[in-house]
Amino acid sequence: MSPVSKRRILAGLIGAGIQASRTPALHEREGDAQGLRYLYRLIDLDQLQTDTRALPDLLMAAEQMNFTGLNITYPCKQAILPLLDELSPEARGIGAVNTVVLCDGKRIGHNTDCLGFAEGFRRGLSDVARTFVVQMGAGGAGAAVAHALLGEGVERLSIFDVDAERARSLADNLNQHFGAGRAQAGNDLESAMAEADGLVNTTPMGMAKLPGIPVPLGTLRADLWVAEIVYFPLETELLRNARALGCRTLDGGNMAVFQAVKAFELFSGEVADAERMLAHFRSMNI
Repeated sequence: MSPVSKRRILAGLIGAGIQASRTPALHEREGDAQGLRYLYRLIDLDQLQTDTRALPDLLMAAEQMNFTGLNITYPCKQAILPLLDELSPEARGIGAVNTVVLCDGKRIGHNTDCLGFAEGFRRGLSDVARTFVVQMGAGGAGAAVAHALLGEGVERLSIFDVDAERARSLADNLNQHFGAGRAQAGNDLESAMAEADGLVNTTPMGMAKLPGIPVPLGTLRADLWVAEIVYFPLETELLRNARALGCRTLDGGNMAVFQAVKAFELFSGEVADAERMLAHFRSMNI
């Protein structure tokens, strides 16, 4: 297909505190490389001084302005579900959406976070022990990561969240998909950390706008592997402390890139060059 005949893509990201996002540059640079007319815009709830209650109006406005699709991030990945017409099997199973394709008057929700995290995990932590893992966070990103972890062979997953009912609900969903006893809502973090092979942070804590560490520093130890989904900054406080102890670590960069690869393909209908997008992401974080 010649560049002239390729589709024009107008995409965006809805979320809170997203000004530092690398996603627009990832999409637009790959679009340039493929000869596409590809524009990607940030729709920041913080800058708009609003919250998830604005989602119905934002979706309607995107449709009126002929957006091709939208990425969805914190804190909207579950709040957006009732506003969609269809869900992909992955999004339905996970119960969260990070990509919405706007096509023929329909809003179709997808989840590319799960495969994004799984790809990063395979690349960075393929040989780690996975008998028992602690996950912090049970929100939209947490649901996708939990599905990825169990799909990648984690035997037991203990999920902690500030909302205990949300953690229980996610554990129930996982056990229905992967078998009884594979997941549980955690209730004693220090004991779980003492037993765990690995720790995964899926909360927004560690983002530039939400600094901090999601577990007590004293629960980290050298033989623990630690994975993060926050990617700005690429080295969060959690990862910095874990690396200082000698832990194997995985930053949020791979998940950010590989979820974007699939979203690009859903929006454009073209095959993305994953290695080129990964190289571009790394060049932005040197």
